[in-house]
Amino acid sequence: MPLDDLIAPNAVLPALKVNGKKQALQELAAKAAELTGGNERAILEVLIQREKLGSTAVGNGIAIPHGKLPNLPHLFGIFARLGRPIDFEALDGQPVDLVCLLLAPEGAGADHLKALARIARLLRGQDVAKTLREAEDGEAIYAILSASPVTDPQPPQQAA
Repeated sequence: MPLDDLIAPNAVLPALKVNGKKQALQELAAKAAELTGGNERAILEVLIQREKLGSTAVGNGIAIPHGKLPNLPHLFGIFARLGRPIDFEALDGQPVDLVCLLLAPEGAGADHLKALARIARLLRGQDVAKTLREAEDGEAIYAILSASPVTDPQPPQQAA
């Protein structure tokens, strides 16, 4: 399943220039507020509170900051490729250069978790991450995100 139902073409930031984690979250919150009509401060607060629970950096230069908001009509995502890698307090110690923000309605429950898992599966693929890092512009990044199949790993078939 591609991510085009979560991330619109205008929600791709191909060269976001930030100096650190807090600034990255601020810029993402500002863009999310612009695209959703939500409150920038409320979005930023949700993201900061989630980061206090533990870094949303998942390793290999990837972070998936996320949170739930009241009055958000549907799941919403932003993808940003950073102009240069930043410290996101990842467990593997690697700086982050690919960030996928996910916001969900407060009552999203399992849909929120399923979307997080889809994003993580897609970005965890070394080929996809490499291709996203090498993409020339936002259109190319969006094409990768919207064309990349995200499949659930299938258990090995038993021999008959």
